[in-house]
Amino acid sequence: MLHSRLRPLPRHHHRPLTNIDNNNIAISNDRNNDNGNDNGGDETNTEDIFTSFLPHLFPDDAPSFHGDPGQHLLYHSPLYGPLEIMVPTYPIASTCQSDSRVEEIDESRKLFAHFLWSAAMVVAVGVEEAAAAAGKAVWSVDGHTVLELGADVYSNCLTGTALPSIISILSSAAEVVISDHPSSPAFAGAIDFNIVANVPYSLRSRISAHPHEWGVLGDAFSQQNRGRFTRIIAADCLWMKSQHENLVRTMLWFLTPNSTISDGNVEGGFQIDGRVWIVAGFHTGRAVIASFFETAVQMGLEIEDIYERDLNSGEEAGEVRREWVPFREGEGLENRKRWCVVAVLRKAHEN
Repeated sequence: MLHSRLRPLPRHHHRPLTNIDNNNIAISNDRNNDNGNDNGGDETNTEDIFTSFLPHLFPDDAPSFHGDPGQHLLYHSPLYGPLEIMVPTYPIASTCQSDSRVEEIDESRKLFAHFLWSAAMVVAVGVEEAAAAAGKAVWSVDGHTVLELGADVYSNCLTGTALPSIISILSSAAEVVISDHPSSPAFAGAIDFNIVANVPYSLRSRISAHPHEWGVLGDAFSQQNRGRFTRIIAADCLWMKSQHENLVRTMLWFLTPNSTISDGNVEGGFQIDGRVWIVAGFHTGRAVIASFFETAVQMGLEIEDIYERDLNSGEEAGEVRREWVPFREGEGLENRKRWCVVAVLRKAHEN
Protein backbone atom coordinates (compact mmCIF):
# COMPACT_ATOMS: atom_id res chain seq x y z
CA MET A 1 0.00 0.00 0.00
CA LEU A 2 1.01 3.62 -0.49
CA HIS A 3 1.92 4.28 3.15
CA SER A 4 4.22 1.27 3.37
CA ARG A 5 6.86 3.34 1.62
CA LEU A 6 7.33 5.42 4.77
CA ARG A 7 8.89 4.67 8.12
CA PRO A 8 10.07 7.00 10.90
CA LEU A 9 13.78 7.23 11.58
CA PRO A 10 15.04 7.00 15.18
CA ARG A 11 15.16 10.36 16.92
CA HIS A 12 18.91 10.24 17.51
CA HIS A 13 19.47 9.61 13.79
CA HIS A 14 18.46 13.15 12.85
CA ARG A 15 21.25 15.15 11.25
CA PRO A 16 21.25 18.95 11.34
CA LEU A 17 22.15 21.22 8.47
CA THR A 18 25.50 22.95 8.84
CA ASN A 19 27.26 25.76 6.98
CA ILE A 20 24.07 27.25 5.55
CA ASP A 21 24.34 30.29 3.34
CA ASN A 22 23.15 31.20 -0.13
CA ASN A 23 25.84 29.20 -1.87
CA ASN A 24 26.81 26.50 0.59
CA ILE A 25 24.50 24.02 2.27
CA ALA A 26 25.89 20.92 3.92
CA ILE A 27 24.66 18.08 6.11
CA SER A 28 26.67 16.93 9.08
CA ASN A 29 26.87 13.31 7.86
CA ASP A 30 27.17 11.72 4.44
CA ARG A 31 23.85 10.14 3.46
CA ASN A 32 25.62 7.66 1.24
CA ASN A 33 27.40 6.19 4.24
CA ASP A 34 24.22 5.91 6.27
CA ASN A 35 21.56 4.17 4.18
CA GLY A 36 19.04 4.54 6.98
CA ASN A 37 20.79 1.94 9.16
CA ASP A 38 20.80 2.52 12.88
CA ASN A 39 22.88 0.32 15.14
CA GLY A 40 23.75 2.75 17.88
CA GLY A 41 21.68 3.14 21.02
CA ASP A 42 18.11 2.15 21.69
CA GLU A 43 16.19 5.38 21.31
CA THR A 44 13.68 4.32 18.68
CA ASN A 45 10.33 5.79 19.64
CA THR A 46 7.78 3.05 20.33
CA GLU A 47 4.99 5.30 19.09
CA ASP A 48 6.84 5.76 15.78
CA ILE A 49 7.04 2.00 15.28
CA PHE A 50 3.37 1.52 16.08
CA THR A 51 2.38 4.41 13.78
CA SER A 52 4.26 2.88 10.85
CA PHE A 53 2.09 -0.25 11.14
CA LEU A 54 -1.27 1.53 11.46
CA PRO A 55 -2.16 1.26 7.74
CA HIS A 56 -1.72 -2.52 8.00
CA LEU A 57 -3.66 -2.83 11.26
CA PHE A 58 -6.51 -0.53 10.20
CA PRO A 59 -6.77 -0.63 6.38
CA ASP A 60 -10.00 1.40 6.31
CA ASP A 61 -8.43 4.26 8.27
CA ALA A 62 -5.72 5.64 6.00
CA PRO A 63 -3.76 8.52 7.56
CA SER A 64 -4.06 11.91 5.85
CA PHE A 65 -0.60 12.96 7.00
CA HIS A 66 2.60 11.57 8.48
CA GLY A 67 5.29 12.69 10.89
CA ASP A 68 5.76 15.11 13.76
CA PRO A 69 7.52 18.51 13.88
CA GLY A 70 11.21 18.06 13.16
CA GLN A 71 10.91 14.32 12.63
CA HIS A 72 12.84 12.55 9.90
CA LEU A 73 11.12 9.93 7.76
CA LEU A 74 12.58 7.39 5.37
CA TYR A 75 10.73 7.24 2.05
CA HIS A 76 11.48 4.02 0.18
CA SER A 77 11.64 4.81 -3.52
CA PRO A 78 11.81 1.74 -5.76
CA LEU A 79 13.54 3.82 -8.44
CA TYR A 80 15.80 6.15 -6.44
CA GLY A 81 16.43 4.25 -3.22
CA PRO A 82 15.87 5.47 0.35
CA LEU A 83 15.16 9.20 0.65
CA GLU A 84 15.47 10.90 4.03
CA ILE A 85 12.71 13.48 4.50
CA MET A 86 12.69 16.10 7.26
CA VAL A 87 9.28 17.30 8.47
CA PRO A 88 9.20 21.07 9.16
CA THR A 89 9.27 22.33 12.72
CA TYR A 90 6.74 25.07 13.32
CA PRO A 91 8.30 28.09 15.09
CA ILE A 92 7.07 29.16 18.51
CA ALA A 93 6.13 32.54 17.13
CA SER A 94 6.07 34.03 13.67
CA THR A 95 9.07 36.18 12.86
CA CYS A 96 8.02 36.82 9.28
CA GLN A 97 5.12 39.18 9.81
CA SER A 98 3.91 41.66 12.42
CA ASP A 99 0.35 41.80 11.09
CA SER A 100 -2.32 41.50 13.79
CA ARG A 101 -3.89 38.54 11.98
CA VAL A 102 -0.71 36.47 12.07
CA GLU A 103 -1.03 35.20 15.64
CA GLU A 104 -4.56 33.95 14.96
CA ILE A 105 -3.56 32.39 11.65
CA ASP A 106 -0.41 30.79 13.02
CA GLU A 107 -2.40 29.13 15.80
CA SER A 108 -4.60 27.51 13.14
CA ARG A 109 -1.68 26.48 10.94
CA LYS A 110 0.20 24.87 13.84
CA LEU A 111 -2.36 22.08 13.73
CA PHE A 112 -1.32 20.90 10.27
CA ALA A 113 1.78 22.78 9.06
CA HIS A 114 4.30 20.17 10.06
CA PHE A 115 3.30 17.00 8.24
CA LEU A 116 4.04 15.02 5.12
CA TRP A 117 0.60 14.83 3.52
CA SER A 118 -0.62 11.63 1.85
CA ALA A 119 -1.64 13.66 -1.21
CA ALA A 120 2.02 14.57 -1.72
CA MET A 121 2.87 10.88 -1.70
CA VAL A 122 0.25 10.19 -4.39
CA VAL A 123 1.97 12.73 -6.65
CA ALA A 124 5.45 11.44 -5.83
CA VAL A 125 4.47 7.83 -6.56
CA GLY A 126 2.78 8.83 -9.82
CA VAL A 127 5.80 10.81 -11.04
CA GLU A 128 8.16 8.00 -10.13
CA GLU A 129 6.08 5.34 -11.86
CA ALA A 130 5.91 7.52 -14.99
CA ALA A 131 9.70 7.84 -14.94
CA ALA A 132 10.05 4.07 -14.66
CA ALA A 133 7.75 3.76 -17.69
CA ALA A 134 10.02 6.03 -19.74
CA GLY A 135 7.66 8.98 -19.48
CA LYS A 136 4.71 7.26 -21.13
CA ALA A 137 2.21 8.21 -18.44
CA VAL A 138 0.13 11.19 -17.35
CA TRP A 139 2.45 11.92 -14.43
CA SER A 140 5.57 12.31 -16.55
CA VAL A 141 7.74 15.35 -15.77
CA ASP A 142 10.50 14.51 -18.23
CA GLY A 143 11.64 17.82 -19.75
CA HIS A 144 8.90 19.82 -17.99
CA THR A 145 9.15 22.92 -15.83
CA VAL A 146 7.44 22.09 -12.54
CA LEU A 147 5.99 24.36 -9.84
CA GLU A 148 4.88 22.84 -6.54
CA LEU A 149 2.42 25.09 -4.75
CA GLY A 150 2.53 25.42 -1.01
CA ALA A 151 0.19 27.20 1.31
CA ASP A 152 -1.53 30.53 1.42
CA VAL A 153 -1.27 32.41 4.71
CA TYR A 154 -4.69 31.04 5.71
CA SER A 155 -3.92 27.48 4.73
CA ASN A 156 -2.46 24.62 6.72
CA CYS A 157 -1.41 22.33 3.87
CA LEU A 158 2.16 23.46 3.44
CA THR A 159 4.49 22.11 0.82
CA GLY A 160 6.60 21.31 3.89
CA THR A 161 8.74 18.38 2.81
CA ALA A 162 8.78 19.08 -0.98
CA LEU A 163 8.71 15.33 -1.66
CA PRO A 164 6.91 15.71 -5.04
CA SER A 165 9.51 18.27 -6.12
CA ILE A 166 12.41 16.06 -5.11
CA ILE A 167 10.98 13.09 -7.01
CA SER A 168 10.34 15.39 -9.99
CA ILE A 169 13.93 16.62 -10.27
CA LEU A 170 15.19 13.04 -9.92
CA SER A 171 12.75 12.07 -12.70
CA SER A 172 14.35 14.37 -15.30
CA ALA A 173 12.27 17.53 -14.93
CA ALA A 174 13.99 20.42 -16.70
CA GLU A 175 13.46 22.69 -13.70
CA VAL A 176 11.58 22.46 -10.40
CA VAL A 177 10.45 25.33 -8.17
CA ILE A 178 9.13 24.74 -4.67
CA SER A 179 6.86 27.51 -3.41
CA ASP A 180 5.28 28.20 -0.06
CA HIS A 181 3.91 31.12 1.90
CA PRO A 182 6.68 33.52 3.06
CA SER A 183 5.95 32.62 6.70
CA SER A 184 6.18 28.87 6.11
CA PRO A 185 8.31 26.93 8.62
CA ALA A 186 9.53 24.83 5.69
CA PHE A 187 11.89 27.68 4.79
CA ALA A 188 13.55 27.34 8.21
CA GLY A 189 15.56 24.31 7.14
CA ALA A 190 13.34 21.41 6.05
CA ILE A 191 13.34 22.20 2.33
CA ASP A 192 17.10 22.83 2.29
CA PHE A 193 17.77 19.60 4.15
CA ASN A 194 15.55 17.53 1.90
CA ILE A 195 17.14 18.90 -1.27
CA VAL A 196 20.71 18.40 -0.10
CA ALA A 197 20.06 14.98 1.45
CA ASN A 198 18.40 13.55 -1.66
CA VAL A 199 19.28 15.53 -4.80
CA PRO A 200 22.70 14.95 -6.40
CA TYR A 201 24.88 18.03 -6.57
CA SER A 202 24.78 17.97 -10.38
CA LEU A 203 20.98 18.54 -10.30
CA ARG A 204 20.73 21.16 -7.55
CA SER A 205 21.06 24.13 -9.90
CA ARG A 206 17.72 23.05 -11.41
CA ILE A 207 15.71 23.00 -8.17
CA SER A 208 14.95 26.02 -6.01
CA ALA A 209 12.50 27.34 -3.43
CA HIS A 210 10.70 30.69 -3.49
CA PRO A 211 8.15 32.36 -1.21
CA HIS A 212 4.75 32.92 -2.79
CA GLU A 213 1.37 33.94 -1.40
CA TRP A 214 -1.58 32.76 -3.48
CA GLY A 215 -3.11 35.48 -5.60
CA VAL A 216 -0.32 37.99 -4.90
CA LEU A 217 1.22 38.38 -8.34
CA GLY A 218 3.07 41.68 -8.28
CA ASP A 219 6.32 40.44 -6.73
CA ALA A 220 9.48 39.83 -8.73
CA PHE A 221 9.12 36.03 -8.74
CA SER A 222 5.58 36.18 -10.13
CA GLN A 223 6.40 38.80 -12.74
CA GLN A 224 9.42 36.88 -14.00
CA ASN A 225 7.65 33.52 -14.24
CA ARG A 226 4.21 34.19 -15.69
CA GLY A 227 3.11 31.32 -17.94
CA ARG A 228 6.40 29.52 -17.38
CA PHE A 229 5.42 26.19 -15.82
CA THR A 230 4.11 23.25 -17.81
CA ARG A 231 3.28 21.25 -14.67
CA ILE A 232 1.83 22.70 -11.46
CA ILE A 233 1.41 20.49 -8.38
CA ALA A 234 -1.18 21.28 -5.70
CA ALA A 235 -1.25 18.53 -3.07
CA ASP A 236 -3.81 18.99 -0.28
CA CYS A 237 -4.20 22.71 -0.84
CA LEU A 238 -7.99 22.95 -1.14
CA TRP A 239 -9.26 22.84 2.43
CA MET A 240 -9.84 26.62 2.89
CA LYS A 241 -12.78 27.70 0.72
CA SER A 242 -12.11 31.42 1.22
CA GLN A 243 -8.78 31.04 -0.61
CA HIS A 244 -9.98 29.09 -3.65
CA GLU A 245 -10.09 32.15 -5.89
CA ASN A 246 -6.56 33.18 -4.91
CA LEU A 247 -5.31 29.65 -5.52
CA VAL A 248 -6.87 29.58 -9.00
CA ARG A 249 -5.41 33.01 -9.80
CA THR A 250 -1.97 31.65 -8.99
CA MET A 251 -2.54 28.57 -11.15
CA LEU A 252 -3.75 30.61 -14.12
CA TRP A 253 -0.86 33.03 -13.77
CA PHE A 254 1.98 30.52 -13.70
CA LEU A 255 0.55 27.83 -16.00
CA THR A 256 1.84 27.59 -19.54
CA PRO A 257 -0.99 28.05 -22.08
CA ASN A 258 -1.52 25.21 -24.53
CA SER A 259 0.05 26.04 -27.87
CA THR A 260 1.68 24.50 -30.91
CA ILE A 261 5.29 25.49 -31.58
CA SER A 262 6.51 25.38 -35.18
CA ASP A 263 9.45 23.11 -35.82
CA GLY A 264 10.81 22.36 -39.27
CA ASN A 265 11.87 18.91 -38.10
CA VAL A 266 8.43 17.95 -36.77
CA GLU A 267 5.37 17.82 -39.02
CA GLY A 268 2.75 20.19 -37.64
CA GLY A 269 5.11 21.37 -34.91
CA PHE A 270 4.98 20.14 -31.33
CA GLN A 271 2.48 20.72 -28.58
CA ILE A 272 3.23 22.61 -25.38
CA ASP A 273 0.64 21.51 -22.84
CA GLY A 274 0.25 23.14 -19.44
CA ARG A 275 -1.42 21.01 -16.77
CA VAL A 276 -2.30 21.39 -13.09
CA TRP A 277 -2.23 18.25 -10.97
CA ILE A 278 -4.62 18.34 -8.03
CA VAL A 279 -4.62 15.75 -5.26
CA ALA A 280 -6.69 16.33 -2.12
CA GLY A 281 -7.92 14.22 0.75
CA PHE A 282 -11.43 14.44 2.16
CA HIS A 283 -10.30 15.05 5.75
CA THR A 284 -12.07 18.43 5.77
CA GLY A 285 -15.11 17.15 3.90
CA ARG A 286 -16.15 16.57 0.31
CA ALA A 287 -18.13 19.81 -0.11
CA VAL A 288 -15.11 22.11 0.09
CA ILE A 289 -13.32 20.04 -2.57
CA ALA A 290 -16.32 20.21 -4.89
CA SER A 291 -16.50 23.96 -4.32
CA PHE A 292 -12.91 24.39 -5.51
CA PHE A 293 -13.59 22.67 -8.82
CA GLU A 294 -16.66 24.85 -9.36
CA THR A 295 -14.55 27.96 -8.73
CA ALA A 296 -11.74 26.74 -10.98
CA VAL A 297 -14.11 26.18 -13.91
CA GLN A 298 -15.81 29.54 -13.40
CA MET A 299 -12.44 31.33 -13.44
CA GLY A 300 -11.02 29.75 -16.59
CA LEU A 301 -9.73 26.25 -15.90
CA GLU A 302 -11.28 23.08 -17.23
CA ILE A 303 -11.18 19.56 -15.86
CA GLU A 304 -9.44 17.17 -18.22
CA ASP A 305 -9.63 14.17 -15.92
CA ILE A 306 -10.91 13.52 -12.40
CA TYR A 307 -11.35 10.43 -10.23
CA GLU A 308 -11.05 9.18 -6.67
CA ARG A 309 -8.13 7.04 -5.54
CA ASP A 310 -7.93 4.60 -2.66
CA LEU A 311 -4.98 5.69 -0.49
CA ASN A 312 -4.55 2.15 0.79
CA SER A 313 -4.25 0.67 -2.69
CA GLY A 314 -1.23 0.50 -4.91
CA GLU A 315 2.10 -1.30 -4.80
CA GLU A 316 1.36 -5.06 -4.95
CA ALA A 317 -2.42 -4.88 -5.42
CA GLY A 318 -2.42 -2.03 -7.92
CA GLU A 319 -4.17 1.32 -7.82
CA VAL A 320 -7.91 1.32 -7.07
CA ARG A 321 -10.06 4.11 -8.53
CA ARG A 322 -13.70 5.09 -8.49
CA GLU A 323 -15.79 7.84 -10.05
CA TRP A 324 -15.55 11.32 -8.54
CA VAL A 325 -18.84 12.63 -7.20
CA PRO A 326 -19.45 15.94 -5.39
CA PHE A 327 -21.67 14.14 -2.87
CA ARG A 328 -21.53 10.50 -1.78
CA GLU A 329 -24.52 9.08 0.06
CA GLY A 330 -23.76 7.61 3.48
CA GLU A 331 -20.17 8.81 3.55
CA GLY A 332 -18.71 9.69 6.94
CA LEU A 333 -15.29 10.53 8.32
CA GLU A 334 -14.53 6.90 9.07
CA ASN A 335 -14.94 5.75 5.44
CA ARG A 336 -13.81 8.80 3.48
CA LYS A 337 -10.31 9.06 4.99
CA ARG A 338 -8.91 6.30 2.79
CA TRP A 339 -9.91 8.15 -0.42
CA CYS A 340 -8.58 11.23 -2.18
CA VAL A 341 -9.55 13.06 -5.35
CA VAL A 342 -7.08 13.27 -8.24
CA ALA A 343 -7.65 15.76 -11.06
CA VAL A 344 -5.85 17.13 -14.10
CA LEU A 345 -6.74 20.72 -15.01
CA ARG A 346 -5.82 22.90 -17.98
CA LYS A 347 -6.62 26.37 -19.20
CA ALA A 348 -10.08 26.44 -20.76
CA HIS A 349 -10.98 27.11 -24.42
CA GLU A 350 -7.77 25.59 -25.75
CA ASN A 351 -7.41 22.58 -27.98
